[in-house]
Amino acid sequence: MQSGPLAGIKVVELAGIGPGPFCGMLLSDLGANALRIERPEPVDLGLPTPREFDLLARGRLSVAIDLKSAAGVAAVKALIRRADVLIEGFRPGVTERLGLGPDDCLAINPRLVYGRVTGWGQDGPLASAAGHDIDYIALTGTLHSIGSTNGPPIPPANLVGDFGGGGVYLAFGVVSALLERALSGKGQVVDAAVVDGAASLMTGMYGRKAAGAWTDRRGENDLDGGAPWYSVYETADAKYVSVGAIEERFYRELLRRLGLGGENLPDRSDRSGWPRLRERIGDVFRTKTRDEWVRVMEGSDACFAPVLSMAEAPEHPHNKARGTFVDVDGVVQPGPAPRFSRTPGAIQHGPARPGQNVIESLREWGLTADDLAEISRSGALGDH
Repeated sequence: MQSGPLAGIKVVELAGIGPGPFCGMLLSDLGANALRIERPEPVDLGLPTPREFDLLARGRLSVAIDLKSAAGVAAVKALIRRADVLIEGFRPGVTERLGLGPDDCLAINPRLVYGRVTGWGQDGPLASAAGHDIDYIALTGTLHSIGSTNGPPIPPANLVGDFGGGGVYLAFGVVSALLERALSGKGQVVDAAVVDGAASLMTGMYGRKAAGAWTDRRGENDLDGGAPWYSVYETADAKYVSVGAIEERFYRELLRRLGLGGENLPDRSDRSGWPRLRERIGDVFRTKTRDEWVRVMEGSDACFAPVLSMAEAPEHPHNKARGTFVDVDGVVQPGPAPRFSRTPGAIQHGPARPGQNVIESLREWGLTADDLAEISRSGALGDH
């Protein structure tokens, strides 16, 4: 039984990698009845993960269907007739060649929200080129902005591109289109591109650059680790802590807890003094271990937090109190976000194996026994 604000919404997901599955996870966590259409044969996904740990696939049932067969396409179209949303993350033109493009799908279900996500977008000179997260954020000024002053740009995993600029924007677009459909009664195509989303995430920085408050010199700005009061420091045990004391009152509290409140330090508005200020703050942080600084700083207005590893984060008292991480089938993982007061989301179940739920899923979606028999005879279904 689905719970969450999207309960009752039916989503067909043409399984892919990166932003598409992340979007499917978000929709499922918030209650959507999402069904993954996977290929019958194994596919090279670049970064293989055993299915029980492929958390981006959690919460959805799985059907293996051969989309290159007429019977397979017919089966998917039968599901699309009953769906509210379709999401896909293939290169431009692929679903059109399969007979499952927007025009094909909207013709049989005019209320369908057709969500598609690509790296470069559906058009433009690079639209058909291969690429991954790192390439898309490189093109938007995002990657250039992340890293230290004297080092190369540092890829932020695939958080900013695939997940932030791609999956989240696709989910936002899908839900926005569902809201508009409630007024117009009509579906539409949502075109999410990672380059567009990553650029959008940089809007604030582009505004500050236009105002002269942000430069292209990586690691020298106030929010990229350049400012001594918004940075990471090593502690006596070779671990790290973060400080983000932007406001003056928070900065004063940071200095007080560091024991530097009465010391004659460079004016923090004078960038020429930043190196000396950073050195002094760094010297003090290296006098205690990370956990000793936690006892001094945590919970105060110094804007402080320990830099935790993925192993440590689920055990932090704040995360435990909020239930930020949950255990599903013995796998610790982040829980649904955001939270809702009246219709809370939930992880419906762990990742299903490819093709695991063929008969169960198709029956649940309203296909008849005759439909199932015909599709099965065609050989379009994977093993089940």
